[in-house]
Amino acid sequence: MACCCGSSSPSPHAAPRYRRVLWIALVVNAGMFGVEMLAGMKADSTSLMADSLDFLGDAANYAISLGVLGMGLLWRARASLVKAATLAGFGVVVLGVTLHNLFAGSYPDAPTMGAVGVLALLANLAVLLLLMRYREGDSNMRSVWICTRNDVIGNGAVLLAALGVFGSGTALPDLIVGGIFAFLSLSGGWKIARQARGELREARDAERLGTTATESR
Repeated sequence: MACCCGSSSPSPHAAPRYRRVLWIALVVNAGMFGVEMLAGMKADSTSLMADSLDFLGDAANYAISLGVLGMGLLWRARASLVKAATLAGFGVVVLGVTLHNLFAGSYPDAPTMGAVGVLALLANLAVLLLLMRYREGDSNMRSVWICTRNDVIGNGAVLLAALGVFGSGTALPDLIVGGIFAFLSLSGGWKIARQARGELREARDAERLGTTATESR
């Protein structure tokens, strides 16, 4: 997916409509974190608990994005680095939970996984549609899109895991989806961090050029 330079799209960050979309996304993700975490613990499902952590990470992502709306590229890039580290951190946690349940021999409840997975998918599709027009931009805006897109992919994977658990009578499909969540979080964090580092260099170069121009007058 192509990346756009952050300095080329400052206006969407200051747009009241984008701010409203982020608030809606924040509320939806915070609520779904609670729903999925409780359901995941009750159903003993690795994929549901992993998806709930993803919702929590996204809620934090949207909160940070709201905090840096209208700020300069340097601060938005710094916020993106924080979000990249958070996303990667969740990937590590999900990987740990997956490995723990693999060796603990847990067996999830497929009907609960399916019902909650459908609810989570509908919630994330609604947020994804709201964010569609903002999918290109600087690393901060792009990180919001990547996290939401990953959620939709993850929700589909949870539903497949529920079918797999029901059909196979084993926890393996649930554990595989947990591993997929870990990979998406780690790879998404790396992509966001890579673009943010480029934007930091761009912002610092612009600051040095501005300082040099001022001193030469």
